[in-house]
Amino acid sequence: MAKDKKAPRPKAQTPKGFRDYFGSDVSERADMLRAIAGVYHRYGFDALESAAVETVEALGKFLPDVDRPNAGVFAWQDEDESWMALRYDLTAPLARVYAQHRNDLPLPYRRYAMGPVWRNEKPGPGRFRQFYQCDADTVGAASVAADAEICAMLSDSLEVVGIARRDYLIRVNNRKVLNGVLETMGLDGDAQRDAVLRTIDKFDKVGEAGVRALLGKGRLDASGAYIDGVGLSETQVDPVLAFLTSKGTDAGATVANLRAAIGGSQIGTEGVDELEQMGALLAAQGYGPDRIVIDPSVVRGLGYYTGPVFEAELTFEILDDKGRKRQFGSVAGGGRYDDLVKRFTGQAVPATGVSIGVDRLLAALREKGRIGGPPLGPVVVTVMDRDRMADYQAMVAELRNAGIRAEVYLGNPKNFGNQLKYADKRNSPVAVIEGGDEKARGVLQVKDLVLGAKLAESASLEEWKERPSQYEITRADLVAKVREIIDQWA
Repeated sequence: MAKDKKAPRPKAQTPKGFRDYFGSDVSERADMLRAIAGVYHRYGFDALESAAVETVEALGKFLPDVDRPNAGVFAWQDEDESWMALRYDLTAPLARVYAQHRNDLPLPYRRYAMGPVWRNEKPGPGRFRQFYQCDADTVGAASVAADAEICAMLSDSLEVVGIARRDYLIRVNNRKVLNGVLETMGLDGDAQRDAVLRTIDKFDKVGEAGVRALLGKGRLDASGAYIDGVGLSETQVDPVLAFLTSKGTDAGATVANLRAAIGGSQIGTEGVDELEQMGALLAAQGYGPDRIVIDPSVVRGLGYYTGPVFEAELTFEILDDKGRKRQFGSVAGGGRYDDLVKRFTGQAVPATGVSIGVDRLLAALREKGRIGGPPLGPVVVTVMDRDRMADYQAMVAELRNAGIRAEVYLGNPKNFGNQLKYADKRNSPVAVIEGGDEKARGVLQVKDLVLGAKLAESASLEEWKERPSQYEITRADLVAKVREIIDQWA
């Protein structure tokens, strides 16, 4: 009789495009988001936690088809044959929430949201299928004062988490200005217009000369392949380049250059007026060009936005994989999107907002030394006599009640050396020891593990040599002594 084949064991591996977050990663992210939430709260924004799952119909951007129903998102068919999907951002759920609950919400509605989103896209270096976003949006305010407020709030958020004023810049542009430029060009239909927008999006990568060539006859790329251009004439290309390069020495000069670039376009004039008004509002609040600046080269997602757009760029230099210096780059962006809620209600609802790339901002803070390094773990109360576990648990309870993170060693207590190895692995600052002799005398041994590690690294550290790494204290002094040691290293 043939033996039944055993089912193969599952592989212990993270799914492709995903990752696991451990202690310090989770706590650093939580601390950063808590600080940002404090800024949002001060600005009068309320928290919103919407469902991680939406109907594909509500998400709107990705629609299922027979061959690949989960294109772009992680989607599945529910029992009633409707399609469901994990949210791919936090803005689409906001549009649904506002449309559904608008009669019960204040107008304008100001909300912030923080949480994971999922995208069914090809993963790559630094590109994951699950990542965190941190958004703030105002729905129902048509005034550019709402856009200016978002920019000011973004500036405050960057500074509160540790990005110094000299290390970032929020750059502001307006989709209406570009619309005015396109209007003056006399383009032939939507296809040509879309081709121009795609080319403009490459400005940061290929520069002025590259964009000029791509809007015209075309150019050779870095590999030597020839890329066909849009086929515009020089007179059509000139307004685009004038728009992209119109940043002047100050806001006044930039606005003047933009007015020249849009010619007599009414929609373009409206966009320039809005930029000028935003500049005045921000200046009145003390946000000068060292923090927020009008910059026409910001062309992020211009097909999606309907008015002001903004991007937070970190300006300090880092080394890339090949050891070359480069700027850190963008960590947040957003703008005005007045057509999103209309999908649900049929009526235009003005909205503006910003999204912070949580992982990128955390990476920037580590790069600047604002966070990082192993955090202190819990105090470990060692077990010298397993029959006296109640005594050790009483010590832990006393420490916890005093606000000190602590735990009892719950492994096999037979080998005391293993207990100290465990404490080291946990990066514990203190180990508490009470054997039978200490119990009889009413004392404890308190070991400063951080100092012990420093002495072990280099016995020549004179500043540490005279300091004891272990203390004998009375049982009553437990909390005070442990707190004293922790405060030295926190």
